[in-house]
Amino acid sequence: MNTNKGFFDALQSLGEENSVATDLLIEKVKTAMLKAARKAYPHSEERIKVEIDPLTKKFAMYIEQEIIDDYPIDENEINIDVARTIDPYAVVGGKIMKEIDISKFGRMAALSAKQSIKGDLREINREQMLNRFESKEHECITVKVTQIDPGRGTVTVEYEGTELYLFRNEQIPGEVLKEGQMVKVYVTNIVGKTKKPIVKISRTHKDLVKRLFEIEVPEIYDGTVEVKSVSREAGSRTKIAVWSKDSNVDAVGACIGTEMSRIRAVVGELNGEKIDIIPWNESPDKFIAKALAPATVLKTVILSEEEKTCTVVVPNNQLSLAIGNKGQNAKLAAKLTGYKIDIKPQFDTLTNAEAPEMSADFKAPEKTETKEVLEETATAVEEKADEA
Repeated sequence: MNTNKGFFDALQSLGEENSVATDLLIEKVKTAMLKAARKAYPHSEERIKVEIDPLTKKFAMYIEQEIIDDYPIDENEINIDVARTIDPYAVVGGKIMKEIDISKFGRMAALSAKQSIKGDLREINREQMLNRFESKEHECITVKVTQIDPGRGTVTVEYEGTELYLFRNEQIPGEVLKEGQMVKVYVTNIVGKTKKPIVKISRTHKDLVKRLFEIEVPEIYDGTVEVKSVSREAGSRTKIAVWSKDSNVDAVGACIGTEMSRIRAVVGELNGEKIDIIPWNESPDKFIAKALAPATVLKTVILSEEEKTCTVVVPNNQLSLAIGNKGQNAKLAAKLTGYKIDIKPQFDTLTNAEAPEMSADFKAPEKTETKEVLEETATAVEEKADEA
């Protein structure tokens, strides 16, 4: 019998490092050792046995030999006199398990066994990764920050014993994460499923906001309130359109919660990001008007439903509010509704004349210099929103 405490200590460490159960790892080692032994003893393939018992710390390999009263022609036979030195009760015609000296396998056999075990571990890790995360794809999970690389900006996080990487471009701008902090991330996808799976996670993805509201708002989770669309500029502002299937349930109110408790929880998880909750409406003109919140829209004209273009009129003093800083509000509204939005002021800034009644074939009057600046600004926002 070969007792080897060092072997079992190494086996345990290997299992812990790779999050593999010891009994499963033992089966893989047995397979690898059998493969190596069969190369060393090519004529004894089905006669070789491996015994690995972590309780007794026993690790041994045997060849099943037939007992004969003549000279053995190969390792599958053993003379009766030699057999009785192993088992005093051995008889001709019987069988005996002769232990193999593993140290005599040779370098190539040992290397082959090692490579086989490595390959098995990679496959086990691949399967475990997929089993753990395939059901989490496109979902929100809570992870623990374990390490921060200040140079590259990469944050290492842990989920159920698996390390994941939150890259700089997937982090909320301006957010400073700390080691030991628990944060929620969105699993965008899993790449390399057939080889080496890599789990992609994000805190900037727009669907993270949707999942956070599902967690905080029971009416969304049970399907009473539906999230129709989301547009987001991570770290700055998000617009989320909601609709209630039950006329007795206020979709916007459900998302805000008593004393703003629900929306405050989502905002807190997103490092203070502003969130506009927009009531979805099947009428595009009404939906677009609400989407430009916090600005007030006086008039919305759908120019083309096919091309999804429209013009909205807002009070002069809210033109900049409707457009937003660097066009952000208009761009988010365009993404939320799917429409290309042209924003115009209510009055001509020089003549103080009200904007004319608009229709699909509406043509703007000749531009004054001031009006031209306003329209160019709105057009620039429109183009940015369209590109987005």
